[in-house]
Order: sequence, then C-alpha cells, then structure tokens
Amino acid sequence: MEVYDLAHRLAKALEESSEYEEFVGAKHLVEKDENNLNLLQDFRNQQLELQMAQLAGQEVSKEQVEHIERMYQMLSLNKDINEYLNAEYKLSRMMGDIQKILGDAVSDWFGYGRSDSNLN
Repeated sequence: MEVYDLAHRLAKALEESSEYEEFVGAKHLVEKDENNLNLLQDFRNQQLELQMAQLAGQEVSKEQVEHIERMYQMLSLNKDINEYLNAEYKLSRMMGDIQKILGDAVSDWFGYGRSDSNLN
C-alpha cells in the first residue's frame, strides 16, 4: 500500500536527517561522561516531578520553578550537555511539525466527539 511505503520512506528520511544524526552524536557524548549523564538525569527527574505535580493540579511554588530554571542555566554552561539539549530541541521541533502536518491531513479523525462535528 502506498501510504505504508511513504511512511517507511519518511522513517528512513528521519533516521538520515541532520537533526537526528546531531541528536544521536550529542547523546553519545553526554553518555560518555558519567557526571554529565547524572547531571542531566537529575535535571530530567526534577523537571518531570514538577510537571507531574502541575498536571495533578498541585500548587507549584515559585522557588521550585526557579530551581529548575537555575539547573537548566547551569547545565547550559556545560558544552556537551548544551549541545545535547539544543539537538534534542531541534529534533523535538521537527517531530512536532511532522505530527502537526499528519494531524492536519486527517483532521476529521480527530473531530469525533467535538461539539461542532456533524455526525447526525
């Protein structure tokens, strides 16, 4: 089927994209240094805890947000971690753009259950 063939071509293009290659290279650099890896994992864990609290409707203090921001600023000073975070952002942005393009193409599928759908 043509759609599946196109999906496989897109997957191959993603795998060969400069964004993905840059991300993989930066990831390997961070993983080589255990200290960098631990710093990044600690940041991710604290960031996730904060996001989970927000999603659960819990009050998040200004100090907690500032702590995460300070951690990010500190990590950004580390060349390898900064390259990783930038590469991760670029890849994430590209994947989000692709997801939007695909979602827009099948927007009626996402319309079920909306009040403006005409399923009468």
